[in-house]
Formats: sequence, C-alpha cells, structure tokens
Amino acid sequence: MSGCCNPRAYERIFGAKQARLDAKRYRKRGVRGTSRDLVELAGDVLGASILEAGGGIGAIEIELLSAGAERATEIELSGEYEDEARKLLAERGLTDRVERRIGDFVTEPVDAHDVVVMHRVVCCYPDVDALVGVAAERTRRRLLLTFPQERWWTRAGFGVLNLVMRVSGSEFRVFVHPLTRMDAAARKHGLTVGERRRRGMVWESASYVRPAS
Repeated sequence: MSGCCNPRAYERIFGAKQARLDAKRYRKRGVRGTSRDLVELAGDVLGASILEAGGGIGAIEIELLSAGAERATEIELSGEYEDEARKLLAERGLTDRVERRIGDFVTEPVDAHDVVVMHRVVCCYPDVDALVGVAAERTRRRLLLTFPQERWWTRAGFGVLNLVMRVSGSEFRVFVHPLTRMDAAARKHGLTVGERRRRGMVWESASYVRPAS
C-alpha cells in the first residue's frame, strides 16, 4: 500500500511553533472540546494499549495513560512535535510507556492495539478508505475518530481554506469525507458503529466497536 502524503507540507502547518502552543495550552487547561470527547468515548481503558495517528504532542494518550491504559504508540507524520511531546512525557513520568514514530500511519507497520485514536486526522488525509480501513484493521476493541460534519458550511469553509493553501503554494489540503465511507471502511474490518457526538457546527466524534467474540 503506498502513502499519499508529503510530510514537508504537513510540517509547514503543524510545525514547532504550533507544538509549543499546543503544549502550553495543555499544561494550562488539559484536554477540552473534541479531545475530551474522545477520552470519554474511549470508556474503560484499564490495562489497554493505545495507538494514535497524528496525535501531535500526545495529550490524548497522556490522558488515557493517566486513566489506566498500559502503553501507547504514536504515529505522527510531522516530526516537529517530538521535542514538546518528549518534555510532556518526561514531566509526567510516562516516557517508558510511549513509543513515538515519524511516518505515514497508513504505510507504517504497526501491531494491532486495543484502542485506536484519530483526532482531526481524517480531515487531513486524502484517502479516507485506506486511512479508516487501516485504523479499523489495527483495532482490537474501539476506534475513535473526530472529523468535520457533512454540512454545506463546512464544505464551503474547507473549500476556501484549500484555495488559500493553493494560492500560497502549499500542498496541504483539508477534506470533508462522507460519513458513509468511514462507516463502510470500519464495518469492512468487523467494527460496528458506536456512540456519536457533535460539538458545535463543525466537528463530530464517533466510536466504532469490535463486538466481543
């Protein structure tokens, strides 16, 4: 399976400055909004393994580890988050329980984990079928996603943002993928639709669950 993302384009958007801002905000406020929704949708994570794609500084992983998860693996396309992420893990004594890798989540080889998290990642990846399909395949218990609502205003807003990116010479693009395709990709790998939450007029979070055998 081939990847479809240029890391340099992502690092220009998700750079070291953004990482510092994210870390400062997390230290001051913890996780809020859709990040908090995903932590809650994870349910009981006691002893669980966590796999996150595009988790940035790793705030959601830290919250889940603090809630009882055993270990976490992070696959991040932008290498600009690593310094701040390492600092946060060291501050909380979690360095030995988290493995961080730089790479494309779809093509990076990684074992299945109990809980897989993709917070606002679906909207940054062009091939939603591959992304959600791989995430579902690597999910033992629960897959958690946050993505843009399918609304005319999100499509219009994202269209304007993509136009600005194109004019500025950036290869980075954002997407409003159909929920039906995400559901289909998850179901193809044995997951069922769980709880969904909408926050405001833009974001929606969802859980997909693997039925007990």
